[in-house]
Amino acid sequence: MAKAPGFKQVIKAVFGAIVGVQSEQQRQQDFQTTSIWPYLVAGIFAVVIFIGVLLLLVSWVVEG
Repeated sequence: MAKAPGFKQVIKAVFGAIVGVQSEQQRQQDFQTTSIWPYLVAGIFAVVIFIGVLLLLVSWVVEG
């Protein structure tokens, strides 16, 4: 198994997962890390931010 992923690698993996575009090499590298926790935390954080932005956008459009 590879070492723990760095911050940049986790952000890149989460963004690639959200957008749905990721190279096979990057995917293999992500699956060889020792822990799922950095990806899980970053993914939950990204989803919360995404939902918050959507809610703000919808409230702005409905008011305007």
